[in-house]
Amino acid sequence: MRLYRHFERVPEVGRGAVVAIGNFDGVHRGHQAVIDSARQAAERARAPLGVMTFEPHPRLFFQPEQQPFRLTAFRTKARLMRALGVQRLYALPFTKALAGLEPQDFVERVLVGGLGVRHLVVGDNFRFGRKRAGDVELLSALGARHGFGTSVLQPVGGSVAAAYSSTQVRAYLREGKSTRAAVMLGRYWEIEGRVRHGAKRGRDFGFPTANIRLQGNLLRPAFGIYAVRACIVTERTAVAWLPGVANLGIAPMYGYDEPLLEVHLFDYSGEIYGAHMRVALVDYLRPERRFDSVEALKRQMGEDSRRARQTLAWESWDGDWPAGPFLRRGGPPGERLDAGKARE
Repeated sequence: MRLYRHFERVPEVGRGAVVAIGNFDGVHRGHQAVIDSARQAAERARAPLGVMTFEPHPRLFFQPEQQPFRLTAFRTKARLMRALGVQRLYALPFTKALAGLEPQDFVERVLVGGLGVRHLVVGDNFRFGRKRAGDVELLSALGARHGFGTSVLQPVGGSVAAAYSSTQVRAYLREGKSTRAAVMLGRYWEIEGRVRHGAKRGRDFGFPTANIRLQGNLLRPAFGIYAVRACIVTERTAVAWLPGVANLGIAPMYGYDEPLLEVHLFDYSGEIYGAHMRVALVDYLRPERRFDSVEALKRQMGEDSRRARQTLAWESWDGDWPAGPFLRRGGPPGERLDAGKARE
């Protein structure tokens, strides 16, 4: 996959792609449907498959003081795009100048002059240009004028009642409904980062933990205890997804200043400090709470571990992930991952 962080002076090899456009925060199943439609168009046109997205997220550009909301950091988004077969990723800086382009200027300067797009694929609620003045009807008309086609992906039915939506995924995660979020995402939501040294209290209790700080703009899901799978990424390889239990939050007994993810891996004794770790939140077990004594905390940690082992026993995770980074059809128990409606 080739990465371009600008639209000016794109080399010829980066031009002429079929491009899906959107923020794609979360790369949920609705986003995947848009990208899959672009893939089909690319195959028909014998052209590269491209995706255009924006960094920072436009919402963060216009409302910098809001609470963390992003579902995917750029590193995660790029990895998911690569797994979906994207060949050209255009991560355009969302600046005041770009935000101020009139719809026609955006098409002429960015899509035509910059990327030389062959065809565009967007969701039915796509807006573009200054003050979101452009809609899919205008995009189609401008495309016809400048010689590229436009496909608008309409909402389609699915087994999930609500439309696939980044907003709904955020709501589920904040409510501790990680399995419902996984149904919309098509994979378990992850927190990733470098493993840091902590106070080592868990080791004293018999539950050593790998500590990861949440990235600044990343969504804060419900604080509490989760059954997790963790992948330890080194320079050359990645350890298979290991089962574990994790505490996400501020640890009420100790009062952390910032939320921390503390992961206890079952039956694992390797050195992981300094490693990059990906942690998938599989199931929410309970909220955080304060205990009357350290002994009571230790007993509860034992019970949390038992429940997490039981929860994780339903599926074997071999390799990088079942069916790559995405859940295979069937997904979490009792849920189906059918095609659904794309929103945001």
